[in-house]
Amino acid sequence: MWDWDYVFDILPQLLGALKMTVLITIYAFVLALFVGLLLAFMARSRFKPLSLVTKGVIEFIRNTPLLVQVFFLYYSLPLLMGISIPAFYTGVIALGLHYSTYLSEVYRSGIEAVPKGQWEAAKALNYTKTQTWKKIILPQAIPPIIPVLGNYLIVMFKETPILCAITLVELMLTAKNIVSLSFRAFEPYTLVGVLFFIISYIASLLVQQLEKRMNLQRGR
Repeated sequence: MWDWDYVFDILPQLLGALKMTVLITIYAFVLALFVGLLLAFMARSRFKPLSLVTKGVIEFIRNTPLLVQVFFLYYSLPLLMGISIPAFYTGVIALGLHYSTYLSEVYRSGIEAVPKGQWEAAKALNYTKTQTWKKIILPQAIPPIIPVLGNYLIVMFKETPILCAITLVELMLTAKNIVSLSFRAFEPYTLVGVLFFIISYIASLLVQQLEKRMNLQRGR
């Protein structure tokens, strides 16, 4: 039976853990944005060895499970290099690096969608490479892919329960700890599902509104 008194008793703990979950997601997403753009640049490099190595790294990370990468960073890296990373930063790095490989492909599609005439215009204006990217290419490549980036932010948020495997006290691990003390699983796990749904649904609505705005701006 559903116990409302029990729900109101554990809800503050879950909401506190939700803040941690959201924080990890935001930090990891910012990391993924910057590393993803860097990977997109490196993959497009005319220096073939750099381009091939970058593409190989992207494929390797994308085709290995996120959980394995989390375990490697948290448990194996200290043994191999003597570097011990706290669980919070391990989660941020693992999520950020994993999804940076997906975002690099999103950036690539945005860059390739820029008309060739824009590149020629930059040459005609005698722009340097930096000026070309900063003033012409990126301002046109990034706005159309913002909704896709937003969708990946939601996906990353829903992936955070994986981090409970390294004892990071996020939403799922908090629920597990509550269950281990009370031996009542129904309410904690239901609340976790409801909280994930609410945050994800609100975020998806915001992304949809953003996409509509972008489409309206393109139509003008």
